[in-house]
Amino acid sequence: MNFELTDDQKQVQELVRRVAREKVAPRANDIDATADYPQDMFDLLKELGLFTLPFPEEFGGTEDQVSCCLAIEELGRVCYNTAYLLLVQWLPFGAILAGGSQAQKEKYLPGLAAGDLRGAFSTTEPQSGSDVAGIKTRAVPKDGGYVINGAKIWCTNAAVSDFVLVAAKVGEGSGTGNINMFIIDTDTPGFTVGKKEDKMGARGVPSNALFLEDVFVPESARLGPEGKGFKIVMEAFNKSRPYIGARAVGLAQGAIDHTLDFIKQRRAFGQQVSDFQGVRWMIADMQTKTEASRLMVYKAAAMVNAGIRGNELAGMAAMSKLFATDTAMDVAENAVQLFGAAGISSEYPIGRYFRDAKVLKIVEGTNQIQRNIIGKLAMVD
Repeated sequence: MNFELTDDQKQVQELVRRVAREKVAPRANDIDATADYPQDMFDLLKELGLFTLPFPEEFGGTEDQVSCCLAIEELGRVCYNTAYLLLVQWLPFGAILAGGSQAQKEKYLPGLAAGDLRGAFSTTEPQSGSDVAGIKTRAVPKDGGYVINGAKIWCTNAAVSDFVLVAAKVGEGSGTGNINMFIIDTDTPGFTVGKKEDKMGARGVPSNALFLEDVFVPESARLGPEGKGFKIVMEAFNKSRPYIGARAVGLAQGAIDHTLDFIKQRRAFGQQVSDFQGVRWMIADMQTKTEASRLMVYKAAAMVNAGIRGNELAGMAAMSKLFATDTAMDVAENAVQLFGAAGISSEYPIGRYFRDAKVLKIVEGTNQIQRNIIGKLAMVD
């Protein structure tokens, strides 16, 4: 197995690392404190052409998942929210590329690649988070299309999006076999974006409730064949799960960076804090877990590049997300501990790393769900 980055991947890493340090890092604390959408950071990513990274060459992209993870990691190292801007742009892209019609691809993909369109993805409902089969939003066939009624929560990016991919059931059957995905433009009559959630972490990218009241969409808005679109989208999301792991790796590395700077400048009991053996052992564990997470995440990304699919990819994607996000939480907690009282002061940035790390263990499939996936696949002969 080759652990070396290609020249193109190194160029992406070096570019994003420089931009992250020079232009993104100075904005990170303010984005978290105000919880305002960082339009300036979106414009910066658009100017750099980073939105195109996972797209096929016809859209100006590299179609390289490792490069995508490198960009997310470097941004996440200094600002969770700016890294999140890439992820929320790429999730609807992956779904439409995998299951969309030619007309849907032509309508949405060029805009997503250029940063001229923004999208969101919505399955979660008040009574069903990880239990996707329990969703109650219904799409009733009617005269060349569907009438959709229901409510969603925690739809990230909806408030600034041009369209949302919405999961809805057609008919009353149980399970996920009758769940369809619909591309709904946000200016569609009856489609309403509710108030923004006041979140503990990931504060700069808004999450909102959605309300759908007699929303009519044409049949052409359905993603994939009847009853097949949801499965197609879920399989496509296995390809993007390394992105979540890359965010965790970036967050953990950023927390280590801040901690090293802090403990090298502090003295206690007549010596530098970084010289205490107990402190060095904590740093050693933080570094080791982060590097192990990095290897798992980039292996999953390399598997996507190699065309590996099915259970093999699903298992590795779930393990990398699980381990990397658990690591990010452990590292962030230890970082706060090493900061001492300063760690719980808003004067220092380490607090936002701790809050953002907790979000990572919940979003895009909780870590309990990842364990379910891994355990189930382990039983497959």
